Amino acid sequence: MKRIVLLTLPLLAACGPRYGMRVPDSLEKKLPYEARIELLEAENDLALAIDKVDEADNEIGRARDNIRRARSRQEAAEDEVDRAPDEVSREVAKLAIAEAEARVEYLRARQRLNVGLREVEELALRCAFAKFELARLTVARKAKVEGSERLDQKEYEEQVSECEAEVKEERAELAEDEKEEKAAREAWEAKKSALAKKTFDARASPYVENL
Repeated sequence: MKRIVLLTLPLLAACGPRYGMRVPDSLEKKLPYEARIELLEAENDLALAIDKVDEADNEIGRARDNIRRARSRQEAAEDEVDRAPDEVSREVAKLAIAEAEARVEYLRARQRLNVGLREVEELALRCAFAKFELARLTVARKAKVEGSERLDQKEYEEQVSECEAEVKEERAELAEDEKEEKAAREAWEAKKSALAKKTFDARASPYVENL
């Protein structure tokens, strides 16, 4: 885990100046073993933040695949209308179209939320990076490592505070996307339920599929 964190630090610092203030590596190299142990919690938090960004990316990929499949189902349902042998079959096909359209709208709303969540997690990762740097400086000062006294700890603390405040603000801004995602899901669930009732049993119906 530590290797992953150490490899990630230069990449984070290179992404831009925002919350990218670092403690010189030379200071950490001077730390005694006992002092390095105190960095484990901050390292774990940073690794966890990296995992959350990866999972957010994976969720976007899964949603993209689901949207592609939902569009295919919608096209198949539209074809069924013309091929329906009777009025009942035609009505089922129309309900399947409505369900597929609602599914696509829900998945698009979900994807908008996914993208917003990924942006928040990316910012949260920068906060974890800032907290890790603060921990490095705190430990270096505690161990009285030469050169650590020249760094302003208050600036590192402010970096963390400002970043965490921005994360909180961005999470709050997702409220509208969350509301739209919930409404779209409820609309899809209603269409799915109507289709299931028409086909008697959702589990046996070839038209009804859960995500």
